[in-house]
Amino acid sequence: MIQVAIMGYGTIGSGVAEVLEQNREKIAEAVGEEVALKYVLDLRDFPDSPVADKIIHDFKVIEEDPEVSIVVETMGGLNPSYPFVKACLLAGKNVTTSNKALVAAYGTELLEIAREKSVNFMFEASVGGGIPIIRPLYRCLNGEKIEEITGILNGTTNYILTKMDKCGATFESALKEAQDLGYAERNPEADVEGHDTCRKIAILTAMATGHEVNYEDIYTEGITKITDVDFRYAEKMGASVKLFGTSQIDGDKVHAWVAPVMIGKDHPLYMVSDVFNGILVEGNMLGTSMYYGSGAGKLPTASAVVADIIEEAQNLKSNVRLGWDAKRLEIEPMLSSRHRYFVRVAGTLVDKEKTVEEAFGEVEKIVLDGTGEFAFVTDEMPEASFMAKKAELEAEVLQFIRARI
Repeated sequence: MIQVAIMGYGTIGSGVAEVLEQNREKIAEAVGEEVALKYVLDLRDFPDSPVADKIIHDFKVIEEDPEVSIVVETMGGLNPSYPFVKACLLAGKNVTTSNKALVAAYGTELLEIAREKSVNFMFEASVGGGIPIIRPLYRCLNGEKIEEITGILNGTTNYILTKMDKCGATFESALKEAQDLGYAERNPEADVEGHDTCRKIAILTAMATGHEVNYEDIYTEGITKITDVDFRYAEKMGASVKLFGTSQIDGDKVHAWVAPVMIGKDHPLYMVSDVFNGILVEGNMLGTSMYYGSGAGKLPTASAVVADIIEEAQNLKSNVRLGWDAKRLEIEPMLSSRHRYFVRVAGTLVDKEKTVEEAFGEVEKIVLDGTGEFAFVTDEMPEASFMAKKAELEAEVLQFIRARI
């Protein structure tokens, strides 16, 4: 029998316990022996829960019990998750986590400890919730040179943008609805400012390149400046706006960024709506593959954690080759990345058309009647060139959004 401990009995931790119990026969068949939950570490008591007799409050019980060979970290944050996970690995225990903040901040160190101790540190659920994406990168796509990863990686922001798109909601009203439904925190900054997506694309970039990525090096722009007017233009153009986390790899040059992007109906991620996530991976031989599903939620995320438990149970005393090394990857500046741009300008097209074309040349123009403004879409160009042209434009720029249309 393989003994498991869970640290943190919140939404995800309780989901892991539920999956281990409900699917125990399937899990045992995959592993070759029974996988049983021994401890659940939490500050609270849960007298009416199915794990009431397994609740403990002292981490040392897990750390010092030689029967516990796999530890699940679902506490979130960095403290005490980081020292607890590090201690478990040093004690020769396998660890799986759903904590993207932990993986983004300390993944390099924890992966190295796991290698030294011939155990495993796995984190499938840290990106994409229940969507398999980490494992495909080190298993199915291991022979590919990954050239690009682009994803809708945050369910909260995708829900907000979907409401703005389909229902004509403002950002503020869509955010409030997301909060009322429990999709967004009372303090939504990590989601709406793009920080959550930033950590996830940092992890995926590190997986794709094999080198450490400092998430603080990644240009990050959230959705707080996107308006209902932007979506009125998008509707007229047969387009929508999504928050992308993107990593583009060209030899030793890597661009990684987080920003809203206007996309057309022919884009594979156009139909990814509400709290769902979608991830595109482009390999040099395979071409483009897509991964779609529930990016959050109790049981979908728990399912991904349990997949890690199974692989660790199959490799209790051997390290599975995955992750990245300690060599810091240099991320290219955002100003050198290339995009098309959707731009809104104050004034009428009649008055400002010549000014726009003097700065940007021939552009696609869009007019919304009765707004006192118009918009245009540029050709693809380096961001530095766009910023220079925008600064020279003798007109008030109300908004610009990078575009793939």
